Amino acid sequence: MIENNAFHGKRILLGITGSIAAYKAADLVRRLKEHGAEVRVMMSRGATQFITPLTMQTVSGNPVSLNFFDADEEAAMGHIKLARWADWILIAPATADCLAKLAHGLADDLISTVCLASEAPLMVAPAMNNKMWTHSATQQNCQILKQRDVEFIGPESGDQACGEQGEGRLMAVDTMLKHLLTKIQPGPLTGKKVVITAGPTYEAIDPVRFIANRSSGKMGYALAQAAAEAGADVTLISGPVALTAPIGITFLKVETAQQMYDAVMSHLAQTTVFIGCAAVADYRPADPAPTKLKKSAKDDLSLQLRLNPDIITAVASSGERPELVVGFAAETDDLQHYAQQKLQHKGLDMIAANQVGDGLAFGQDNNALEIFWEGGHKSLLEAPKLEIARELITLITERYHAKNSI
Repeated sequence: MIENNAFHGKRILLGITGSIAAYKAADLVRRLKEHGAEVRVMMSRGATQFITPLTMQTVSGNPVSLNFFDADEEAAMGHIKLARWADWILIAPATADCLAKLAHGLADDLISTVCLASEAPLMVAPAMNNKMWTHSATQQNCQILKQRDVEFIGPESGDQACGEQGEGRLMAVDTMLKHLLTKIQPGPLTGKKVVITAGPTYEAIDPVRFIANRSSGKMGYALAQAAAEAGADVTLISGPVALTAPIGITFLKVETAQQMYDAVMSHLAQTTVFIGCAAVADYRPADPAPTKLKKSAKDDLSLQLRLNPDIITAVASSGERPELVVGFAAETDDLQHYAQQKLQHKGLDMIAANQVGDGLAFGQDNNALEIFWEGGHKSLLEAPKLEIARELITLITERYHAKNSI
């Protein structure tokens, strides 16, 4: 839920480029104004083929800027005024052409010129055909922009106006508003890097079989969303799951415990908080078969297992140890004893323990946690995992600030 005056006093310059998704811009402006923002609109020539400037002027309450070569506007250096006026610039929808211009510093229309002339933070919400989005040229342009700290909102996957399916749809207006809010209103973890692991790991027996567990990844993904909502720079390292990563985070997909270990250790630098939520396999087959093993009617199959690296212990003992290391313990019995034992033996700052088995936690939409730290304990009663995640991130934030106030 976004508070009524969430954007009060913020000056947001909206750029609209030539995509069929431009029709959503009217609702976006209306919602921004409802939440207190002052909005001005600039449109590319292509955008005017999908939605009229009169519509955007009506919903924004301000004249719409259209033409870089408007004599009256440019006599007063209109594009410079726009560039200086904005607290934030949001381009939604942003076409492949627009992204290319921004990436390469072109300034041949009003939107690209204003962006080049402004020091305001820039956000883009891409919208285009899925093949255009995945094309290497577009992806390279996106990487260039991300290196310049341009924020991306989406795109999402689904049915497209061209009749195809895939990634390239403009994000829903509610999602854009929530993402914009996390950047405009600094949260308690703004400027902090948070690394989270999620899901199971798969340990190969042969090319088609593996050892795994029942983790769905839902808790870890919920934590990534909650940490992003709190303003953190989130890196989510996930095992194989059927989930979509939250918007606005860095996402890394791995399969094995060793791959997860390598990814975690390579991303520890300057990490403030590490949350080890993944259900990492303790063991892996020592010698995975290079081809599919055939069933024998006469013989049982024996596997020799080898110990996997202990990721959370390695993080807690690393020379690049984060300021707060949070572990998870999934237990079927004696939960408090095993959780507190793990907290001490692994050198953690906090541990979140949950009861599993008999339809609890793994694969479910709800969860309940018992949180322990040195000298402290808190119970989080059963609730949807995103609600639990938000409560846990709040508690982690409190513990982080308490630790650093000493």
